[in-house]
Amino acid sequence: MPARADFAVMARSPRRDLLAGLTVAIVALPLALGFGVSSGLGAEAGLATAVVAGAFAALFGGSNLQVSGPTGAMTVVLVPIVARYGPGGVLTVGLMAGVLLIALALLRAGRYMRYVPAPVVEGFTLGIACVIGLQQVPNALGVAKPDGEKVLLVAWRAVEAFFTAPNWTAIGLSLGVAAVMLAGARWRPAIPFSIVAVIAATVIAQLFRLDAAPPIGDLPSGLPAPSLAFLHTSALGSLIAPAVAVAALAALESLLSATVADGMTVGQQHDPDKELFGQGIANLAAPLFGGVPATAAIARTAVNVRTGASSRLAALTHAAVLAVIVFAAAPLVSKIPLAALAGVLLATAIRMVEVSALRAMAKATRSDAVVLVLTAAATLVFDLVYAVIMGLVVAGALALRAVAAQASLDQVDFRADLPGEHSDEEHALLAEHIVAYRIDGPLFFVGAHRFLLELSEVSDVRVVILRMSRVTTMDATGALVLKDAVEKLNRRGIAVLTSGIRPGQRQALDSVGALDLLQHEGREYATTPEAISGAREYLERAGLLPTSHTHRIRKGPR
Repeated sequence: MPARADFAVMARSPRRDLLAGLTVAIVALPLALGFGVSSGLGAEAGLATAVVAGAFAALFGGSNLQVSGPTGAMTVVLVPIVARYGPGGVLTVGLMAGVLLIALALLRAGRYMRYVPAPVVEGFTLGIACVIGLQQVPNALGVAKPDGEKVLLVAWRAVEAFFTAPNWTAIGLSLGVAAVMLAGARWRPAIPFSIVAVIAATVIAQLFRLDAAPPIGDLPSGLPAPSLAFLHTSALGSLIAPAVAVAALAALESLLSATVADGMTVGQQHDPDKELFGQGIANLAAPLFGGVPATAAIARTAVNVRTGASSRLAALTHAAVLAVIVFAAAPLVSKIPLAALAGVLLATAIRMVEVSALRAMAKATRSDAVVLVLTAAATLVFDLVYAVIMGLVVAGALALRAVAAQASLDQVDFRADLPGEHSDEEHALLAEHIVAYRIDGPLFFVGAHRFLLELSEVSDVRVVILRMSRVTTMDATGALVLKDAVEKLNRRGIAVLTSGIRPGQRQALDSVGALDLLQHEGREYATTPEAISGAREYLERAGLLPTSHTHRIRKGPR
């Protein structure tokens, strides 16, 4: 819950925070309208989300700088939910997602979001930008939105409809707004050119009576009374999967945005679990007023930081200004052409793509490039949550492969470990009949079977010494593979001695019965010199004689 310190910070520089909140509200207005329209619930839903969720997330969240509301990433997830379950289903999903986010906060799950690899985040962002851009194609071309859930198919059908009956007015307005925003951001980054371009497009549409550019339409003069009339308990079971997807996306994007905000300032550090709690409260509240599920908005948060915000007062001001606009300027806002909002979102999608970051990820390693491309493609073809899961799985698999490649099985010259008083015949005896292997790195399920193949190839020896002090980790698979290798060598009459087994390895070895096998007849030793002495005693008991030559082989990667 909000602490006294959270409110004390608001009194330090209220003027800067109020100015920052006003600036963010101006930037957020066209985005809220556009994302509301894109979601399928209308511009009023976007405004309600920006006001209600923006206020609650600012009050209860874990960041002083975060700005929340409707976002493009969330819109991408909501479109198929609207198509399948209708507006009531979306509001119910938002409510359920809020409960899930609060549960994640209580489970202290926020800290684990930091482990999402950078290529997954960049691929995710690239895919979102592509989807947002494709979603704007029907409004940008001035055609009715075709039926369908797949954004690529809908965009293609919209292009076909445009060429059947071209609407050059709509495309001119949308491209003009996008061009003004992109050029203005380079020329004067501090000026909110999105609102300037939208106002200009609206004035032009009204002066020239451009009927080919339909406006948003009537908006309610105020927020609706809170209600749960949309909630149907019989549909909750079928909405669990969409709610999990929305909650996962809200958690991922909010914590990523908070991390970005921390990096842009000095002395600010967000609380990830508190941030999840704040987003949960926001998503519980927004549906009651007809708002869509919300999350933190990276672009609006960045504007907030750059304009000097230092406390939650800025985000609260942003919500308050939007509320005033809802109550006082609804008739004016209703005249904004849909094509102008499409231009705003097209420019937003383009600005989301950071070419330098993509180039860096692509050049880093081949694995990073694969993860980035796969995540972006999955975002475009499937949906965001599946894309993130797929990216994490592939990134994890490639990381495991890289770790497993570091494991090696090296035959070593054990004579350096022998006491100096041994005679030449004893050295020759040991060199002929004993081979010592040092296991380096992890012995786990990814690379353990390669170890088994290498060790099973040992020949022309009577004793194998396994030096295990450098094994960094071992799981049940690695312990089982080790047991199988020892059993195969024993069946060939080769004794296996071990040295340096760590305490942390014993549980895995004992669970599969490998520890008893390695301790058979006292064949486990604390150090390698002790194991060599034990091997020498074994050879003497067996009555083996030295031969005239020695050998030295190195197996595995060097």
